[in-house]
Amino acid sequence: MPPKGKKNKGGGGKKKPAADKPAEEDDDWAILNEAAANNPPADEPAAAAEPDAVPDAPAAADENGGAAAPPPAMDAAAAFLASQGVSEGGEKKDKKKDKKKGKGKPKPKKDEDGDDKKPEKISAQGRLVAERLRKQQEEEEKLRKAQEAEEAKIRAEEEAEAERIRLIEEEKQRKKDAKKAKDEAKKAAGTYMTKAEKAKARAAAERREQLKAAGMLRDDVDTKPKKPVYGKKGGKDDKKKKEEEAKRKAEEEAKKKAEEEAAAKAAAEAAAAAEEEEEGGADDWENVADEWDAEGSDIEIPDIGGGDESDEDEDLVEKERRLAEEALKKKGQEKARRDAEAAAKKAEAEALAAQVAAEADKAEREAEIRKLEARKRRMEREAEEAAARSTEDLRSPICCIMGHVDTGKTKLLDKIRQTNVQTGEAGGITQQIGATYFPPEKLLEKTQKLNEDLGLVMKLPGLLVIDTPGHEAFSNLRSRGSSLCDIAILVIDLMHGLEQQTVESIEMLRKKKCPFVVALNKVDRCYDWQEHPDLEFRETLALQKEDTQREFRDRMMGVRTQLNEKGLNAELYWDNKELGSTVSMIPTSAHSGEGVNDLLHMIVRLTQERMASSLMYSATLQCTVLEVKVIDGLGCTVDVILVNGEMNAGDQLVVCTTDGPVVAQARALLTPPPNRELRIKAQYINHDNIKAAIGVKICAQGLEHAVAGSPIMVYSPEKGDDLNDIKEEVMKDFASLQTNLATDAEGVFAQASTLGALEALLEFLRNECKPPIPVHAVAIGPIFKRDVMRAGLMHQKGLPQFATILAFDVPIDNDAVALAEELNVKIFTADIIYHLFDQYTKHLEATLAAEKEKAKQVAVFPSLVKILPNHVFNQKDPIIVGVEVLEGILKVGTPLCIPHNNFLQVGRVTSIESNHQQVDRAKKGTQCAISITNESNPNIMFGRQFTDEHPLYSEVSRASIDALKKYFKDEMSNAEWKLIIKMKTVFSII
Repeated sequence: MPPKGKKNKGGGGKKKPAADKPAEEDDDWAILNEAAANNPPADEPAAAAEPDAVPDAPAAADENGGAAAPPPAMDAAAAFLASQGVSEGGEKKDKKKDKKKGKGKPKPKKDEDGDDKKPEKISAQGRLVAERLRKQQEEEEKLRKAQEAEEAKIRAEEEAEAERIRLIEEEKQRKKDAKKAKDEAKKAAGTYMTKAEKAKARAAAERREQLKAAGMLRDDVDTKPKKPVYGKKGGKDDKKKKEEEAKRKAEEEAKKKAEEEAAAKAAAEAAAAAEEEEEGGADDWENVADEWDAEGSDIEIPDIGGGDESDEDEDLVEKERRLAEEALKKKGQEKARRDAEAAAKKAEAEALAAQVAAEADKAEREAEIRKLEARKRRMEREAEEAAARSTEDLRSPICCIMGHVDTGKTKLLDKIRQTNVQTGEAGGITQQIGATYFPPEKLLEKTQKLNEDLGLVMKLPGLLVIDTPGHEAFSNLRSRGSSLCDIAILVIDLMHGLEQQTVESIEMLRKKKCPFVVALNKVDRCYDWQEHPDLEFRETLALQKEDTQREFRDRMMGVRTQLNEKGLNAELYWDNKELGSTVSMIPTSAHSGEGVNDLLHMIVRLTQERMASSLMYSATLQCTVLEVKVIDGLGCTVDVILVNGEMNAGDQLVVCTTDGPVVAQARALLTPPPNRELRIKAQYINHDNIKAAIGVKICAQGLEHAVAGSPIMVYSPEKGDDLNDIKEEVMKDFASLQTNLATDAEGVFAQASTLGALEALLEFLRNECKPPIPVHAVAIGPIFKRDVMRAGLMHQKGLPQFATILAFDVPIDNDAVALAEELNVKIFTADIIYHLFDQYTKHLEATLAAEKEKAKQVAVFPSLVKILPNHVFNQKDPIIVGVEVLEGILKVGTPLCIPHNNFLQVGRVTSIESNHQQVDRAKKGTQCAISITNESNPNIMFGRQFTDEHPLYSEVSRASIDALKKYFKDEMSNAEWKLIIKMKTVFSII
């Protein structure tokens, strides 16, 4: 700020007139004065232009005597001077110095024309300061103007909004007043209606429209009840009144139409006004208000704030309702159309379904008729073939050889066949069913001498012998063999008499009413028996010593007595005069062949003389599945017994399987060489045609699941056969045959070489084993990787003891062995069936022992223990006390707790001492010393946390109880189980 014009008393100052002191060129006061003169404050433009406003003049006082506020530029100047050490008044703080230097003299003043008496020079620093002050002032001026403009805009918007709200309120009030006046007029005229009355009127109008639409009401008929008119009908007055009434109605309709047009126009204008309002802002509302004033406020403004509905609103509502009804009606019509179309489609579909069902029923009926006709033709054909049988044309009889294990059945056949099958079998035990065909030449060779002696002429075309296993597990095979045979040979060991399977075989033969003879085998076992190979028995018996003969007769009488006890009459065949009611006994020796010729002669004689009617050959096919097996190079084959009829290669065979009837083409019909066993692998003979009775091996596709014991039939369309009829006939006995292969949900996997062996294995595992071994799945043939993978699933189910394959007489693939080791699957193999049981039993015991050892960590036996007073030997870790077992059994490792003390865990029993000896358990009533340790809380102490006041309980849980049930059930008594039940309540175990 420039210094004040008042002189100091000292009269001195730094600055002097330009004539005297040219050094004033460096003074900056002139710069500041010039800036103040050129940039007057915006609020006082007039004062800045006055000529007498000199730079060094004092600030003008206001009317109240106060000093005028300095402009912003002056404030900036003051700040600048303060930084230079000069006060606001332009004086130094030290006045003495001012006097000495002569400072305080006024600057040269301007003349009346506004020119300086003497121009002053401005330094570069002064110009920079002035420019900075000028820019700062310009920025402040811009900010002030922008703020004023924003405030003006806000005021304008507020005024426009207030005006809009005022107009809306005025319009609302106008509508209210108009509606009120209209309602008053209606009330005065008696036409006022409430909302409920209007709703009823609309409902009545809707019903009227519905009646019109249904054609039940005509438009020209007035439904309103007419008032009765008394007097003359017609007349001029009535006519005039009618004309006036019609005129009045026309005027009212015209007026109503005009009102509707005006309302529509007003609504359109209101919509346009609303759009202009959105675009134009507050100014447009003023224009709209002016237009409303000019037009008498006839424009209708939308009712934003709510309120009572006007007549126009009611008309709009009515219109909307009518449009909604029309839309609803349209939707209803559309729905009705769709429903009609759907109903038509449904009816069409039902008709089509009915037609299809009728056609299916018709086709089914036709198929049933064809089947019945084909069955009738088949039955007639079979009857004709049965009637054509003759005793001159006999088939080979089927003979089944049965008896207890190790009685010499296979050895007898080996002697007849001149083979050595028996020594090649595992353990010398037959475990498969087999068939051997003896041609007539062989029979004549063996029986010629006896036939000549007894005058028998052989007419049989051969003999088919079925060899059955004698082991107890193979009852299914013995049953199957006895079902097929015409006559049976019951082999009895002369040294042992009747045995278990001998008795079983007798019952089977009785049940099936099958005739049989008894072969008293092993006569060579008699003391000092002299062998005479292949000699007839009566001759060889006559050559024996008297003691040997006596021993034979004694043993034979013992066997006969046993047979008598079973209800059978028996005699030696040469003494038997009643062949129909008495069983013939033929002594034999399978080693020397003595008596074998007698046996064959007796079979031929009985079948030819007494069974000729049942041995007459029939062309009707009768074929039964004997065995199913897998053979290298041939695949899955079936061994069948062709009892009657003939079979050709290429025939369509219908076979009963577990998956239903299967139609397969016979690719090959194979038989072993004469006098050879069907089950023994040899060079088979391939036949194009084969005739009964004989054992045949059939090669065909899809026979893997054939059911043993089921029939096989040939489908011949050229003979008029129906396939469905043949299938039904084949599957007729399936339900009774499939029970042998039923499996369990959990168990081991069983695999055998043949179906019969598999059935025997299942029977053995379920009924003969103690405890029974469950079987989950079965298969026939070699073991491959897929079988091992199936068995490995038992590990995932938590049943490692069942991850086992019991393989009976089957080979194992090398890859399967490697995979079994990887998956920890045990494979047990054996050629003798009961060896499998021994192997698996050992494995099961080892597995259960390992699991039981693991369960010991979880299982807690129930016990209730009382601490004996004054028998505390150590109070803390380990706690050693004397106790008495009140209930249950206390074992080493039992965790103890006190339920009465908030289930305090005392610790685990580490040792028990009774009578100065270490024991692992203490039973009820025993007093002993125990040592208790608590690893989780080693600071627990007797006398501090617990005393002998309450008993100690073994800490049982749900898991421990389950472990006791599964692994230690045999170690628990009934009293201990009752204690478990009581402790479940104490520990709240569910």
